[in-house]
Amino acid sequence: MTSTAVVIDGASLTCAAVAAVARQRAGVAVGERAVAAAEAAWRTGQELAARQPVYGRNTGVGANHVVDLSEGDRAEHGIRLLRSHAAGTGPLLAPEVTRAMLVVRLNQLGAGGSGVDPAVLPVLADAINRGFTPPVPLYGAIGTGDLTALASTGLCLLGERAWQGGTGPPPQFAIRTSEALGFINSSAATLGDAALACHDLTALLRAAVPVAALALRAVRGSLEPYAEAVHLARPHPGQQRVAASMRALLAADPFAAARVQDPYGYRAFPQVHGPALDCVEHAEAVVEAELNGSAENPLIDVAGHAVWHNGNFHAAYVGLALDTVRAALFQTAALSVARLGTLMEPSFTGLNAFLAHDRASSGVMILEYVAHSAVADIRRFAAPAALGGAVLSRGVEEHAGFATQAARATSDAVAAYRAVLACELIAAIRALRMQDRGPAGRGLREAYELAGSGLERTTADRPLDSDLTAAETVLAGLAALAPPDTAR
Repeated sequence: MTSTAVVIDGASLTCAAVAAVARQRAGVAVGERAVAAAEAAWRTGQELAARQPVYGRNTGVGANHVVDLSEGDRAEHGIRLLRSHAAGTGPLLAPEVTRAMLVVRLNQLGAGGSGVDPAVLPVLADAINRGFTPPVPLYGAIGTGDLTALASTGLCLLGERAWQGGTGPPPQFAIRTSEALGFINSSAATLGDAALACHDLTALLRAAVPVAALALRAVRGSLEPYAEAVHLARPHPGQQRVAASMRALLAADPFAAARVQDPYGYRAFPQVHGPALDCVEHAEAVVEAELNGSAENPLIDVAGHAVWHNGNFHAAYVGLALDTVRAALFQTAALSVARLGTLMEPSFTGLNAFLAHDRASSGVMILEYVAHSAVADIRRFAAPAALGGAVLSRGVEEHAGFATQAARATSDAVAAYRAVLACELIAAIRALRMQDRGPAGRGLREAYELAGSGLERTTADRPLDSDLTAAETVLAGLAALAPPDTAR
């Protein structure tokens, strides 16, 4: 863990910050604003529950909301709730996802509105900073609250379930029985997964621009499709940014086009990659609104000194945004595979088929199989999670948006897209090396040298596993080299 700390204030958490904490590049520090907001909601919640029905505090939950709890029931109800809801099955979520969940829930509690004891905030921060994560099975949520994941976390805090990892004594906190529902009624795990996916995909989509530019140079493609006049005539923001970035990368190193008009992989790149940029930008804004929101049911309204029973827990915005992202991602991934196909063709590169050492060799033929395998998964992941349906708890919870499944599918699609780009990058670098046409312009030259630094120069047939690993690793660096036009 580095000494860098993300300040938790309930208002400014970003996807990038979630990723930094989840991957142990940063710790967390609870700010005074978060403590004050949580304490105000806690005191207000106690006062209101003493004189009126408050869901989960003095009533049952789900279809049992009509059950008023007796004094005796209230003493154990919340703990029973944690125990009964800490169910799930399947493999455990990766530690980075559960760390993301913890920082998201910590920030949400710091936004106020839950009515949970503010003393839990430093305990959760300590758990994050010392590397503890709760065991959370894959299956258990449908986009209306990660009840199973957070109930498991609650049992860890109570000492009834073992934490995973971590150093030093396990974190403990005695969650009040009246506040158990307030602690678990959140989509923090879904949002953590979504935040990581948006952060990673933003970087990959930026990296894809220099990768495509290298491929364009290798096939001596036309620069006309990126002309400013073309994109002023159809001014979609993402499309314009992609075209501007391609112009910036290629302008300092002009070359004669080999064809009047190129295949769609080059000619329509801004029009297909641009929507993916726009979609992930929208999704990131949606997720960050949720990271800093108070999606609590019931919501403790300090200013109005009221409690509101509501549906803010429903993550439809997140699920729909991520469904759109995956559809757009499939489109641009398919174009990457199309460009890879041109790099295999002698008519486009002037080299042996498959960029082989000689006419009898296979060269990088297998990369097309790898890329198509990954694209097939992206197509499978692109199925809209929102088209599902569920009726639960004796019919009183009669809808679900399946944002949890949308987030998981997006994370899986990100990994597959990374493989697709790696294949295109390997082929583009190899073609340019064999042509002895490395870029001279600064921007694309830096990308060429960075990408080539981990790739073997030999063209004799050999396993390409290490090249694929190296290419996937270097994509983060290419994202940093992409012209600023591909950023917001």
